[in-house]
Formats: sequence, C-alpha cells, structure tokens
Amino acid sequence: MIPAAQIDLRDASSFPSRRVEAWKYSDLRQVLREAPHPSPSAAIPITGGGPFEALGGEAMVFVNGRPVGVSTLMASGTQTVRLRLISKAEGTGHTVSARISARAGARLLILETHEGEGSAYVAHNRLELDVAHDAEVTRIVLADEAADVVSISQARVRVAPGGRYRQTIVTTGAKLQRLETEVTHLAQGADVRLDGLYLLSDARHADLTSVVDHAAANGTTSQLTKGVVRDTARGVFQGKIVVERGADGTDARMGHHALILGERAEVDAKPELIIYADDVQCAHGNTVGNLDQNALFYMQQRGIPADEARALLTEAFLVEVVDRIEPEGAREVVREWLTARL
Repeated sequence: MIPAAQIDLRDASSFPSRRVEAWKYSDLRQVLREAPHPSPSAAIPITGGGPFEALGGEAMVFVNGRPVGVSTLMASGTQTVRLRLISKAEGTGHTVSARISARAGARLLILETHEGEGSAYVAHNRLELDVAHDAEVTRIVLADEAADVVSISQARVRVAPGGRYRQTIVTTGAKLQRLETEVTHLAQGADVRLDGLYLLSDARHADLTSVVDHAAANGTTSQLTKGVVRDTARGVFQGKIVVERGADGTDARMGHHALILGERAEVDAKPELIIYADDVQCAHGNTVGNLDQNALFYMQQRGIPADEARALLTEAFLVEVVDRIEPEGAREVVREWLTARL
C-alpha cells in the first residue's frame, strides 16, 4: 500500500493511480487530477455532538483537518473517546493526523465518525493507533459523507503481544472513498478482529482495504466484511493477511460477502493469504450474489410488500456484522444508523 505520509494533498503527483496494484480499483489520480485548494483555517462552529453523543466520553474533534482540542491521546484504565472528523469546507482539501495509544491493561472504546457537512471536499485522514500488552481497544467507525466528495482514511495499528483489537467500519460511500487499515500483529496471544459493512447506492464508491501482518507466533485474526450495492454503485474489498516466517500457530480467517441489487452495480473483491510459516490455520472466503428469490417470494405471499421484504432481507444479511460489536450501546447506535439508511 501507499504509506499515508506519501499521499500529499498539496502535490497531485503523489496521488496513486490504477497502475499501483493496491489502488487499481480506486484510481485517485483519475478522480482527483489536481491538488485541491487548502481548507479555510478560520474557526468554524460545531453543531451537535455526532451520532455517538449519548454514549459520552472524551471528544477528539477535527474540523477541516484542524484539531479542536487534543490530537494525541494516551489512554489508561477504562475510557471512551469520540473521534469526530468533520468536513465543512466546500470544494477544498484537508488532512487530519491523530495518534491514540492504549497503555498496558487499558480498555479503550473509540467511536469514530466521518461527518461531511460540506460538498465536493477532499479529506485525507491518518490515524496511528498503538495497543499495548494486555490492552483492549475497540474502534467503531461510521462514515457518513456527501455523494460528491473524495475521502481517504488510513489507519496504522500496532498490536503488542497479548493485546486485543476490535474494529468495525460502516459506510455509505462517496464519490471515491477508501477506508484503509494496516495492522502489525505482534501475536504471542494477540487477538485481532476486523469487520466492515458497506451500503451503497446511486454512483457511490467505497473501498475497504486492509493488510494484517502476523509477525510472531500464536496470534489470531478474524475478519468479516459484508456489502450491498445498488444502482451504479461500486464496492471494493481488498483484504490481505500475511503470515511471516516463524509465526507458527497463527489462526487467521477472512470472509467477504456481497449482494448486488442493480444491473449496473459492481463489486470487486480481492482476498489474499500469504503464508511463509508452517503449522498455521488460515482460510478465506468470498461470495457475491443477489437476494434469495425464494425468501422474497415467501414473504410477499404472506402479505409483505416487495420493497419492505427486500429491506428486511437486506438488513438480515448485513446485521451479522453489527451483531459482532461487543459494546451494547455502540451496537444499538450502529443498528439504528444502518436501519435508517436501508
């Protein structure tokens, strides 16, 4: 993948094109031919507290790439952080850089929202996240952006031996949106779960790309991504799990499943396992199809209108990802957010 530091919104020559293998389905250079104008630096008022406001916690807020408060956080004990990435600028570009570290034994819940209140902006978000020994971090991302924006989000996660990391990304896409996660898995009892969900309509595009590098023995990774695309939307899933030499005892499993509900909709999926070690348990699966027509017919025969039946079947397909979110309050917020968009 292109390192986050190598994408510079001030320099169009740094934008990856389809010739870069990891970006072949999300040609940033084609969509963004020139560098956007910088977003304004003047203070802009913030409205509301975001979708997770009722769950409380400390807020890390960025407006048009500029921090309103802290941009670096060191967590200990049990803590909830609402990371709000707010874009209000019209037709401009900005970059966010944030770092969060969970100390040994910490229990940290990160509730991250991408809140687009402007149009045609370009956002580049970079997050560095450290999970120390015996720490547990859960990161839940809701990306709600306008249809005409370009948004690139890159998270670099380092999980120490004995650490536990849980991530769920839920998105409705944008003109071009890429939500990327790169995990350095230092194993020795470390446990990682990476889940994703995309619900796309019109001409929206969402790219969920991840790389998990198992660098030591006896680590586990579980990954489940589901998506639904309608109209002329395009969903992209690229998941790569690498098991390095000496990482024996690795247990890594990846699944991606999508529904195409439009004749011109598209899903591109590229799951990969690269294994250099012996004595491992690794598997991946990928399916792309349509709604179960028998189930749809059965529901209509019992008086459920066709549109409602499709919505119920779509929700039943996607909700498996939501149900894997462990904190109950966050799970219910995500469920309501998703149901409102079906």
